[in-house]
Amino acid sequence: MEGLSMKTNYFALLIFFVILGIGVGISYSIYGAQANTEGMVINVISFLIALIVSCSIKVADQWEKAVVLRLGGFHSLKGPGLFFIIPVVDMIPYWIDTRVIATSFTAEKTLTKDTVPVDVDAVLFWKVLDSKKAALDVADYKSAISWASQTALRDVIGKTMLSDMLEGREKISTELQRIIDERTEPWGINVISVEVKDVLIPSALEDAMSMQAQAERERQARVILGDSERQVAEKFAEAAKSYSSNPTALHLRAMNMLYEGLKDNSTIVIVPSTALETMQLGGLAGMTAMTMGLSDEKKKKAGKSKD
Repeated sequence: MEGLSMKTNYFALLIFFVILGIGVGISYSIYGAQANTEGMVINVISFLIALIVSCSIKVADQWEKAVVLRLGGFHSLKGPGLFFIIPVVDMIPYWIDTRVIATSFTAEKTLTKDTVPVDVDAVLFWKVLDSKKAALDVADYKSAISWASQTALRDVIGKTMLSDMLEGREKISTELQRIIDERTEPWGINVISVEVKDVLIPSALEDAMSMQAQAERERQARVILGDSERQVAEKFAEAAKSYSSNPTALHLRAMNMLYEGLKDNSTIVIVPSTALETMQLGGLAGMTAMTMGLSDEKKKKAGKSKD
């Protein structure tokens, strides 16, 4: 809230010097530079007229409303633009800003419903809709809004669990807007929105929550791994059923697995005897021959690459 003494009216100051200059000019043109009574009277009258006119002229900015009191009682709202008042009889105690105003407020070391101390920062966006109520029904509406916001924030925190506060900021903001708007409506003020900026918790609790989250992620990873192994086992069981009724397919699959293993590393290969019998390689001699053949093939490829 801006008082009259805090607002400088440069236009009224200009009018004051213009009228005073005109009066001094008239006095000088009639009586010259001689200091006589008639000239002094004209100068004093011009000074009084300039003072009265300049005090009567007021200019309100586009976003301002001037509250005019006449002999202590409410008279009217003036502005924006140029307007006039009666000096001494009228006075302007407040210039009301009708723009949207942002006010930050905090609640420090406030206990939640589950007794956890938190620090919450929020921003309130509000606007004066009724300048008369804002000026006359509350002593200092800006301070009143700030205190109403802080008390409302503490009330909401005390009724909310910490988990709900961390996850549902929009819900808390909506509840704060409703409570603050109910308190400020009699003052002619409309709450546009409330935004919760940050919720700070103790560092020890933050570390504990981080460990809990990490443990939860590990548990989910193990569950996913177990589910994947179960699905793989089911697929193997389905494949076994297919191979049990088709020995040729099983033979080809075994040959392919053996070939892939020998191709990557033909130094040592351990193959169950039952697999050798299934692949009909002629026992260990056939297995050795295949290994040597693959080794010779690798050497030839290596020699060609060097050439």
